[in-house]
Amino acid sequence: MDEECRNCPALCETRTQVVHGYGDVSADFLFVGERPTASADELGVPFASPEPSSDDDGADARSGTSLRRMLERLGLCDSTSPAEEPVLENVYLTNLTRCRDPDRRPTDEEIGNCDPYLTAEIRMINPEILIPVGERALRELGMEYTTTPAGELSLPADHATRIRGRGFELVPMVEPRDQSDGQTQAWLEAFVDLMASDYRQTKGQRDR
Repeated sequence: MDEECRNCPALCETRTQVVHGYGDVSADFLFVGERPTASADELGVPFASPEPSSDDDGADARSGTSLRRMLERLGLCDSTSPAEEPVLENVYLTNLTRCRDPDRRPTDEEIGNCDPYLTAEIRMINPEILIPVGERALRELGMEYTTTPAGELSLPADHATRIRGRGFELVPMVEPRDQSDGQTQAWLEAFVDLMASDYRQTKGQRDR
């Protein structure tokens, strides 16, 4: 993983640092967002969020939730660990892109430039479950790892649902800062059920 990557010149000018994946390298659950948050750009840890949680793009959060809080409720993150070094169990965090522009979403070209990093992480971690966080991540992972036409995958329709694909099962979520309280609870309940199931038997199934 190149800490000084120069593949996207425009992002090199706006980023604080390159934010590669972070977490348990033997994890069953791999979360993939679109791009680093503002706090992630500062701290170097994907999905980092300020406390209290807020929309780091400048708007008020609807429910004030964050991925870290959700992982804490699931027992997958130590609530006492620091934001810059969260202690994660059975979880790995990453993004489609490694660098942040504070004023815009990444382009298709930038996502393509970062794809080798994401592919390398997925192969290294070899998770059982992929969790696309947000519409863009669902579209990109859905095209690559399921047999479902990309046009049939969308959020919030597929939020907290289990989608079987090529080698992995996907459990998409609406971006935490955009979730209603009901959506947060629905995803947590679905994931508790998944963790209690024989999810390790899903690998290799190729139907939805």
